[in-house]
Amino acid sequence: MGENTDAKEAFKPSVLAALSSVPFIMVLGNSLLIPVLPAIKSALQLTQFKVSLLITLFSVPAGIIIPLAGFLSDRYGRKKVIIPSLILYGLGGVMAGLTAVFVKNGTYSLILGGRILQGIGAAGTAPIAMALCGDLFGGKWRSRALGIIEAANGFGKVVSPVLGAALGLITWYAAFLFFPLAVLPAVAGLWLLVKEPPANRSARSIGRYLQSFGGVFEKRSVLLLTSFFGGMMALLLLFGVLFFLSEHLETVFHYNGIRKGAALAIPVLFMCATSYVTGTLIKKKAALMKWLVVAGLALITASLAALGIFRQTIFFFVAISLAGAGTGLTLPCLNTIITSSTASERRGLVTSLYGSVRFFGVAFGPPLFGLLMGKGQPFMFWSGAVLAAAATLLAAFLIRSGDITIGTEKTPPDRTEQVPAGKPQPMFTFNPARKPTK
Repeated sequence: MGENTDAKEAFKPSVLAALSSVPFIMVLGNSLLIPVLPAIKSALQLTQFKVSLLITLFSVPAGIIIPLAGFLSDRYGRKKVIIPSLILYGLGGVMAGLTAVFVKNGTYSLILGGRILQGIGAAGTAPIAMALCGDLFGGKWRSRALGIIEAANGFGKVVSPVLGAALGLITWYAAFLFFPLAVLPAVAGLWLLVKEPPANRSARSIGRYLQSFGGVFEKRSVLLLTSFFGGMMALLLLFGVLFFLSEHLETVFHYNGIRKGAALAIPVLFMCATSYVTGTLIKKKAALMKWLVVAGLALITASLAALGIFRQTIFFFVAISLAGAGTGLTLPCLNTIITSSTASERRGLVTSLYGSVRFFGVAFGPPLFGLLMGKGQPFMFWSGAVLAAAATLLAAFLIRSGDITIGTEKTPPDRTEQVPAGKPQPMFTFNPARKPTK
């Protein structure tokens, strides 16, 4: 089974807009609430730890459930996972918002329940949309489409602080009720505009699926693991810096409200713009992808190292903007490498694992930087620079251009694991592990 290497006919703005709405909405899950957390704390009389659980209990369930969502998408189809997941994501917001309106006792616990539902729903959104993007687009169009998907993710991070602050002016629970309103057009767009291509669907049981985790990395373990680590580090450091920046803007620059949200959006805006440009440039150029990943991670390293030395206001904002641009160079290339290095019937598994890693990077960045802040700003930034430097060196030495396949991956027929749609069962079973008979 081969993949279309130049699927220009499928590259329609309406299809890409529908796909881009999925990561955009997923990003709102945490970012939209951050500006209103102080109001929630005051309204429900919560401790700082309890408030933080509103973020944690969204991210952790999502990271855990993502591989299961990948299994379901490989077996039953991408849209059959994404659309119910979006609906569940919206229902979690309805549960949290209506609880705040009508329930007097136990409000906090029920809101947490709504956040857990949202996290479970989020698991089947952006990572599976990335896999569907890999199914729909081939060759240079895949890298361009994935760059736009990453830009939509970044754009969600840009607008969510300002949007959350604006919704907070209405009431503290308005953000929860906004989620279902955002989900409805995304569901309609996917249902009406995106036609999922016919592809092999895995017929594996959950047991065989779990066994296949190791098999996925059999041929390209170094490439995939290095890419996973690079993506996790890029997002861990970005959200760690944003966590630090949120407090720094208030204590040092005395920014509050929408003004603070706009300042928080600066590094993410650079990430968003760079992601879009990177996606349009890389096309089928495997060597270029590798060195853009290395360059992006090196730029993050240099920016964090410099922030540990220089304290001038202008330089501070230039440095965090360059760190955002470095992230924008890195992520679209890694997205293309990961989605293109696996056949379509296993793409959901690989992108789901990658999605889990990204979620955990976002989840661990703020607490890590919170701990490091107690050691002083230079130590915090230099520690981040060390992590970025490690990812840079691994990418430079372990990502090989020859291991990157763009739309050429084929998977041999396997009676036990694949059932091609509309095709008869193969007359033989291929087992690459079986030794030839002498």
